[in-house]
Amino acid sequence: MPEKTYEMTAEGKKQLEEELQTLKFVKRPQIVERLKIARSYGDLSENSEYDAAKDEQMRLEERINAISEQLKYAVIVDTAAVDPDEVSIGKTVTVTEVGEDEPETYEIVGSSQSDPFHGKVSNESPIGKALLGHKKGETVKINVDSANVSYDVVINDVKTTETD
Repeated sequence: MPEKTYEMTAEGKKQLEEELQTLKFVKRPQIVERLKIARSYGDLSENSEYDAAKDEQMRLEERINAISEQLKYAVIVDTAAVDPDEVSIGKTVTVTEVGEDEPETYEIVGSSQSDPFHGKVSNESPIGKALLGHKKGETVKINVDSANVSYDVVINDVKTTETD
């Protein structure tokens, strides 16, 4: 059975690699040191510092494993191979909801890079899925499942986000 692939931009892959290095070579040794200090306090059964450090170590190792998996099966999207006016991962798209005046801008990214609070929308999100493959000037219906709402948006502009 083929493994899941993780589509991402080259910049997204670079960010994950940097985060992985920080987690392994900065954060991990810090937690090991905290565990060593907490052990020195004696009885581990009632040692809240030790318990907190063990919990943090578990979360850190889970994140390291998740990033390692994403990098192992990363697929870099080549935006240069896509029509300049077509929405794809690695492009920034400006849309306007039909009947509204205010445009919204989203950067379409792989799921590992998603950050909706900063305008980075996953290709797997309802908005990302709906916009992918469409071109400047088209009207697209976006269904947001959780709210049973649909939007008609006009794609105003599409730009490549990264430069190689």
